[in-house]
Amino acid sequence: MKKYSELREIVNIDVVKEKGEGLSYLTHYLHHRKNGVSQYYKQNAEKFMTDFVSEPLFPEYLNLKFDVPFPPKKEKKFTFIDLFAGIGGFRIAMQNLGGNCVFSSEIDNYAKKTYDANFGEVPFGDITKIDENDVPEHDVLCAGFPCQSFSIAGKRKGFKDETRGTLFFDITRIIEAKKPKAFFLENVKGLRNHDKGRTLKTILKVLRNDLNYFVPEPKIINAKDFGVPQNRERIFIIGFRKDLEIDEFEYPKPLKKKVKFADVKEKDAVSVKYYLSTVYQNTLRNHKQRHANKGNGFGFEIIPDDKCANAIVVGGMGRERNIVVDCRLTDFTPVTKIKGEVNRDGWRRMTPREWARLQGFPEKFIIPVSDAQAYKQFGNSVAIPAIQATAKQLIAKIAKKDA
Repeated sequence: MKKYSELREIVNIDVVKEKGEGLSYLTHYLHHRKNGVSQYYKQNAEKFMTDFVSEPLFPEYLNLKFDVPFPPKKEKKFTFIDLFAGIGGFRIAMQNLGGNCVFSSEIDNYAKKTYDANFGEVPFGDITKIDENDVPEHDVLCAGFPCQSFSIAGKRKGFKDETRGTLFFDITRIIEAKKPKAFFLENVKGLRNHDKGRTLKTILKVLRNDLNYFVPEPKIINAKDFGVPQNRERIFIIGFRKDLEIDEFEYPKPLKKKVKFADVKEKDAVSVKYYLSTVYQNTLRNHKQRHANKGNGFGFEIIPDDKCANAIVVGGMGRERNIVVDCRLTDFTPVTKIKGEVNRDGWRRMTPREWARLQGFPEKFIIPVSDAQAYKQFGNSVAIPAIQATAKQLIAKIAKKDA
């Protein structure tokens, strides 16, 4: 049986980057060729293979073995799509519950590389350029979408005018076209107060009134309440198509398990590259002192092993507010260019793998990108255990109606 990794060696991704979405059609088709999800995938995949690959591969690869950590489900309980997919946090949670992903979309090429390495699927690109009618039918739409302000000029014309030009509009046009049984949206806690509350108000109006979904009051969920030592609050928005006659939804209750950074800390000593230089260490101290003198609490923070980490976010402060003390280093010779020398206090940044664990990613999750990209990807991702606990409640509601 041919392996996915062998196919990917033949299909040169650097060439494909300039050839549109061919590799996305191919990998989606290979996942779904047996269950008839979409003939649209097949037609474009065959064209891609004819135009851009020198040898006829289809006969040999019809029984492809996906030698990736998270292959597609052979048997499915429900179908879902993964919008603004990032590196697949939503996907892992939904697959753990028996879901089969029939469509994925992500614009960042580095995130697509990580997604491909773990799922054997290259997400489609810019969602604004994807025709909603080409998206396969699905039970649940999942999206961790960016937060944008909306116009208030569309009160008479509905969401097509009110949300046009925002990425939320691309979610709503897919919902309108495909009418999934349910959706699960995730966003930053600040969405609740964004644009003085008008953004969330518009979102709920569109989902409830224009698209005709039952949407319970959104809830702020903290990752630390679901088994990972990260104080990460995010707003979850759940919706059910009204003809299902679901009129109540209970968000999952927090676990009573106490979590701490030691649970995810590297078992062995890490590279000296993660340790702060003395110059940078002093810069952080001085920066924090300047703010303290003004009565502010800004600045770096050291996370003790027995405490939860702060929310990991993109940008310098995501790391500076999550410094740990690790005194296992024995060779202080720098491996990167730094000012000064490596500090002797044991101050270091968390590693990308520690960030992965803080978000609930399994150990087998592959990180094929640079540290800089990995920090960005995990910082932008979702906390898998919190997503999964909530999705479990959602799927139970749908399953009860299907029974």
